[in-house]
Amino acid sequence: MSSTRQAMIERKTSETDIRMHLVIDGSGATAINTGIGMFDHLLTAFGHHGLFDLEITTVGDLHIDEHHTVEDTAIVLGEAFDAALGDRSGITRFADVSLPMDETLANVALDAGGRPYSVLDIAFGAPSMGALGTQMIPHALESFITHARFNVHLSAVGRNDHHIAEAAFKALARATRLACEIDPRRTGIPSTKGTL
Repeated sequence: MSSTRQAMIERKTSETDIRMHLVIDGSGATAINTGIGMFDHLLTAFGHHGLFDLEITTVGDLHIDEHHTVEDTAIVLGEAFDAALGDRSGITRFADVSLPMDETLANVALDAGGRPYSVLDIAFGAPSMGALGTQMIPHALESFITHARFNVHLSAVGRNDHHIAEAAFKALARATRLACEIDPRRTGIPSTKGTL
């Protein structure tokens, strides 16, 4: 689906080289390569369940660890949403989603109104999943939320770390999709202030 709500961002530092293309009103088509299998899996789920077309190629300093690759990719994903949303005119703005995955339940309440804030309640039992440290998951979420300029309250409880992480990303995807959708009854900016 063709859309003006899209962004292409390239970001190169001494730690990472990232190329990203986002289409908000897409079909869920993804091509993700960060060099970290579990992170690719989570980002693929995010694109698929949000119906965002998402192409990401990240080359990072994985010889050190995964930190810079995960953090910078999440930052650029947030920047892509911020750029693609423009002045956010006509968006639904608010959304909340409860998403079950086997024994896990993830809940997300999201305001796409331009004021970044995150409240995360996610606990993992193991230090890592493959090459992705579990402490990087909330850090990635915070980095994305801040740079997308969203307010997100997210919780996920369960017994399986993979399910917890995946349910969190899927719930965030669904809430992001709903909040960013154009409201056919809305004219202009969704705020009584007249600006976001």
